[in-house]
Amino acid sequence: MTKSKQKNKLPSKITDLSFGQRIKFYLKRYWQLYIFLLPALIYFLVFHYGPMYGVQIAFKKYMPSLGITGSQWVGFTHFKKFFNSYYFQDLIKNTLGISIYELILGFPMPIILALVFNELKNGFFKKFAQTVTYAPHFISTVVIVGMLVSFLSPSTGVINHIIAGLGGNRQAFLEDPKWFKTIYVLSGIWQNTGWNTIIYMSALAGVNPELHEAAAIDGASRLQRLIYINLPALIPTMIILLIMNFGSIMSMGYEKILLMQNPLNIASSNVISTFTYQQGLIDANYSYAAAVGLFNAAINAILLLTVNKITRKITNIGLW
Repeated sequence: MTKSKQKNKLPSKITDLSFGQRIKFYLKRYWQLYIFLLPALIYFLVFHYGPMYGVQIAFKKYMPSLGITGSQWVGFTHFKKFFNSYYFQDLIKNTLGISIYELILGFPMPIILALVFNELKNGFFKKFAQTVTYAPHFISTVVIVGMLVSFLSPSTGVINHIIAGLGGNRQAFLEDPKWFKTIYVLSGIWQNTGWNTIIYMSALAGVNPELHEAAAIDGASRLQRLIYINLPALIPTMIILLIMNFGSIMSMGYEKILLMQNPLNIASSNVISTFTYQQGLIDANYSYAAAVGLFNAAINAILLLTVNKITRKITNIGLW
């Protein structure tokens, strides 16, 4: 046996080694891979795990002049204040309303679009259609909101021109609370659906062509092959992404909502992320904002664990 084979040979009783010995063995054996992962590991340690030290200000009356360690402990005071506030129910209702609305409408769209793209046989048209649907993802949020303001303007917006041309009444969409969720969700679907198809297209690329050939010989139509071959191939990916979506259902970004928000639609647009931004960065209530953010993160973690456990039990597919 050559030296290289001897070097790479696993010990006969690797399971008998202690935890420290196994770590040392794998680090020595796969050190190139660990070096490759090192930048990502450093990134998460510095920008994700390191800042968790500051979470303790949610339980303190944080004063910048005293620092984190010098500030007074107040326990769950900030949490009780948030739970007993008059805006608590509205924030939860708006956050869940937008997130669930977006999940119901937005989650199936990339799946449908990926299945449609997979059925296209004309190479040029397929690439052109994918490029057109991917492009909105690269438009900045500020530009997207600017487009919405321009298109939906009551006086100059093209949408209201069409409505008026058809004999309808012009609508102030962005000022009407009942339209806010729909505009936010539909614009997000337009912007991100094409980009989100990439992972589903990758899953479809792994389908064995021989399955389609055998099904076609047996007389299966394209629709039947789509339902009984392509769709089942997407189920594991769909479940994983669904679990991850539930794990962030309370954590929508605040940038787009904040840009679309105005005093007239605040009843529907005020969500936990914008409230945290207002309290933490505008009003400088750092401890209160940290408590609200920690509550939000805890709810997301509970939802993630719960949905993962349910899907693991039902389908035997999960994140772990």
